[in-house]
Amino acid sequence: MSSRGAAPHFVYSPYKHVSVALASDSGAISTAVAGAPTPIVVNGRSTLPSGVTALTLAFATGECGTETWDGMARQLATANLPGLVQAGIDYIISTGGEAGVFTCTTDAGMEAFIARYVSPRLIGFDFDIERGQSAEIVASLVRRIKAAKEGHPELRFSFTLATWGASDGSLASLNDDGQRVMQAIRAAGLTDYYINLMVMDYGEAIPRNCVVASAVCDMGQSAIQAARNLNSRFGVPMSRIELTPMIGVNDVVANVFTLEDAQVLARFARESVLGGVHFWSLDRDAPCPAGVSGVSSTCSGLTGVPGFGFTTAFRDALR
Repeated sequence: MSSRGAAPHFVYSPYKHVSVALASDSGAISTAVAGAPTPIVVNGRSTLPSGVTALTLAFATGECGTETWDGMARQLATANLPGLVQAGIDYIISTGGEAGVFTCTTDAGMEAFIARYVSPRLIGFDFDIERGQSAEIVASLVRRIKAAKEGHPELRFSFTLATWGASDGSLASLNDDGQRVMQAIRAAGLTDYYINLMVMDYGEAIPRNCVVASAVCDMGQSAIQAARNLNSRFGVPMSRIELTPMIGVNDVVANVFTLEDAQVLARFARESVLGGVHFWSLDRDAPCPAGVSGVSSTCSGLTGVPGFGFTTAFRDALR
């Protein structure tokens, strides 16, 4: 399949963890948000809520060109990309993640990686770096990305990084992983990129970590503060900053992202002309069954929020 024209400046694309609710027989990307597992594409049509036209597919891991998705590689592309194209669903390919590492040591490997997912609906590639990768591994990846961007100017390339939302004036922002990425970007001379901040899991509700309100981290305001800190400390333009909250109960269970936080974040994204908004994850955008508490990969942990509640709230607020 051929590639698309220029990628959009702003992208709204919930993360879809492809291994969650995956159809074991067909390999079709599916979700159980509405109840029973349902493929994202059925008979050439999207089953996503109306107006939600893009997803970030997570996570490819391993070495570029021989990457896998929980044991799948080519199968994921061949089983799903034609359907996404037919249904008009744009997609970003995301790599790495909390539990995996993506590496790339050769330009040829990066080209093979890109070629596997090229279609008229491919927006670009996202590199989620949060496993303590060495400076050498990060630098090699960034050099490959720079070469790939020069050969594929129509694609977006982003780095997803953990952040604090410090409100104490320290501008505490990226952790060591993120700082290694920024150093590698400067060293490689990469200029056309996005930084996607994981505005989640701030930890203890203290001003060093987040914006504190009523003795808890205000998740909407902390996301805004994280973007401002990145802009001030590292000079990343607002138009090149993206935000990704974890909806509902975070891994740090005292950090809870609500529908009201979604409204606050989306309004800031519009007014500041950010580069994108995403969330973790589509599969979590569902109420939890009775008896489920804490953090789940398939529900938000919030009561009173229906299936696709965050998906549609962001959609509407970002218009």
